Amino acid sequence: MEYFIIFERSFLFYILIAVLYRIMGKREVAELSIMDLIVSIFIAQIASISIEKYNESIFYSLVPIAVLVGIQIISSLLELKNVKARKLIDGKSSVIINKGKINFKEMSKQRYNIEDLLIELRQKGIKSLEEVDYAILETSGRLSIFEKRRDKTRSYPLPIIVDGRIQEDTLIQLGKTKDWLKKELKKEKVEYEDIFYAFYKNKNLFIIKREIIK
Repeated sequence: MEYFIIFERSFLFYILIAVLYRIMGKREVAELSIMDLIVSIFIAQIASISIEKYNESIFYSLVPIAVLVGIQIISSLLELKNVKARKLIDGKSSVIINKGKINFKEMSKQRYNIEDLLIELRQKGIKSLEEVDYAILETSGRLSIFEKRRDKTRSYPLPIIVDGRIQEDTLIQLGKTKDWLKKELKKEKVEYEDIFYAFYKNKNLFIIKREIIK
């Protein structure tokens, strides 16, 4: 009888967790942020305890799992609607290598050492730092790497406005100012609050307005 209860609970939690991850979104499976990782660890731990303590009511485990899922869904909605909440919960990406130059200050700030950087490069088949143009440490902890192009006339798209918010770090990288950006937006007759996404590439500013994204 005990083995049947353990099997039953194991099967139930397997189905339950699979459904919950679908509810929380595909991002949970693809790339875990810090918040996603915390929720995942807690759910796994609670499920494990419930299987071990099969004599106790299963509702002692279902309630905290439901609370965790609720917190995760609410935080995801806040991130979707509020940029400040998104940065507070997930943080923001950091430029580790900018135009071939290592940003040691940012590496120190993120407690990301040179060995971590070299390991990531080797795993992506890059032999030397000299081959890298840009390297960005994402909020998930993964390193996005852009190799140097032989065609110098082409460049990578750099986000200047994201969801109505000016990316000041990008402006600094480009050597541009807010006044320059305002003049460019004035030419297009659009306010930055009305822009869903704007990026700079090949010395041109490309704009995607909010009304285009339905």
